[in-house]
Amino acid sequence: MTAPLEKPKKYTKKWLIENIKSFGVAILLVLIIRSSVIEAFKIPSGSMIPTLLVGDHIFVNKFAYGLKIPFSDFFTDRPVYIIKRNIPAHGDIIVFKFPKDESYYYIKRVIGVPKDRIRIRNKIIFINDIPVERVPIDKPEIISNLEGRHYDKTSLELYEETNPTTKKKYLTLIDKNNYIIENYGEITVPEDHFFVMGDNRDYSNDSRFWGYVPFKNVRGKAMVVWLSLWLDFSESLYYFRPTRIGTLIH
Repeated sequence: MTAPLEKPKKYTKKWLIENIKSFGVAILLVLIIRSSVIEAFKIPSGSMIPTLLVGDHIFVNKFAYGLKIPFSDFFTDRPVYIIKRNIPAHGDIIVFKFPKDESYYYIKRVIGVPKDRIRIRNKIIFINDIPVERVPIDKPEIISNLEGRHYDKTSLELYEETNPTTKKKYLTLIDKNNYIIENYGEITVPEDHFFVMGDNRDYSNDSRFWGYVPFKNVRGKAMVVWLSLWLDFSESLYYFRPTRIGTLIH
């Protein structure tokens, strides 16, 4: 009876080394892309409602404000750019390291750029003395479909804002019975910093409470929703929104 053939040990070792190399190169490419080009994030809170919902999984364009040397922000206190592009503009939705604890990432909308004077009066934002135009929007389905037990939906109002500088339009949510911070400022945004706010204006922990975002903390610009799914076993909550897949973020 003939014994089964055995692969030479030399061949097996060579095959193993080649596969480890291929796997290592693939992992390195993924990390480079994640560091400098595009990265996925999950939205854990409702501060950007109605633009972003809890459980939205998004892609962030890390090339939007420049191409940086991969992993440079791991070794220095700020990323090193090979190509530097324009800074975040009014109305951009940015992901950044939270200035008070850089182990956390936040996502907010840029309201003020360097040298802007910002004030808020009766929940109306003024940028360099020009009010941000705000028009009521009749989309009751947005409010009625909101998840979360802490909202009184009868006091929520939906608006479309138009930034006076870029003319960019976006939706915001206002709680007419929440008076915590209906007035703010006036402040002047320092160089290399940004004033940011959540679109869910009365339920957002943002620059009104903790100050400015340094440009070095900005990681990229929100681009698209690629999945919308939320599981919370402690609260017995489950949300899956297939219609949001592919939604562009403005």
